[in-house]
Amino acid sequence: MEDPGTGGTPVTVIGLGLMGRALAGAFLRGGHRTTVWNRTPGKAEELVARGARLAGSARDAVAAAPLVVVCVSDHTAVRELLDPLGDILDGRVLVNLTSGTPGVARETGEWVTRRGGAYLDGAIMAVPQGIGTADAVILYSGPRPAFDAHERALGVLAAGTAHIGDDHGLAGLYEVAVLSAMWGVLNGFLQGAALLTASGVDASAFAPIVKTGIETVAGWVPDYARQIDDGAYPPLDSTIDTHLTAMEHVVQESEALGVSAELPRFVKALAGRAVADGHGGSGYAALIEQFRTPSQARP
Repeated sequence: MEDPGTGGTPVTVIGLGLMGRALAGAFLRGGHRTTVWNRTPGKAEELVARGARLAGSARDAVAAAPLVVVCVSDHTAVRELLDPLGDILDGRVLVNLTSGTPGVARETGEWVTRRGGAYLDGAIMAVPQGIGTADAVILYSGPRPAFDAHERALGVLAAGTAHIGDDHGLAGLYEVAVLSAMWGVLNGFLQGAALLTASGVDASAFAPIVKTGIETVAGWVPDYARQIDDGAYPPLDSTIDTHLTAMEHVVQESEALGVSAELPRFVKALAGRAVADGHGGSGYAALIEQFRTPSQARP
């Protein structure tokens, strides 16, 4: 539903933390009549000064627009807000940009659907300062018609706006998968920085070197993904046997410098299990089989 006054879909943003304020600001810049609500009204002052309407209650906020975007602390807070408002969700599209698990997203999606609304779960791959820029990516999952109806409005939040499937839980699943990769990279950097700083080398001297290494590894990801999908792991660079030897070097040097060896020992243990499973001559992507095995199923 287009607003004849602005040419944009009226939208409500509930939750005005750093991210919520960034989302509402992007809608305002995009020409959308924007209603906002937060438990602490003072957080809306700057947005109201820029043209947003402050709703007197969460009920008034939801009633104000056909597109309602929620970004609060967690899914428990989402349900606490929405449970009393189920009677006015009929015909509205609720977009939840609150971080949570895929299972909870599916439960919320079913709850909204039973009340006549449409639910899109979203995963924000950006910091608040990146919202509305070419650096932002937001993934959405839920019924495609609901996304299509509001794709133009949602597009002002991120240049990378994508619908990834009808399953409400997919956006949350992508989010936890990306977080896993992010922490893996950062933990590897911190392990390396611990080794170097223990030897008197500043982390700032390490940063440009490791950045190049990370970019090189990022270039391997598409081919590794194809190997995983194909279930075949050719050793394009080196075998897991070769990696295992290098992993032992990291363990030994960590211990020699008095640095924690927990992380490199864990990585080495995974590689050792892959070798025991017959993948010593395979490429590194074969370790996916170890990550696919539940820990309780290991001997």
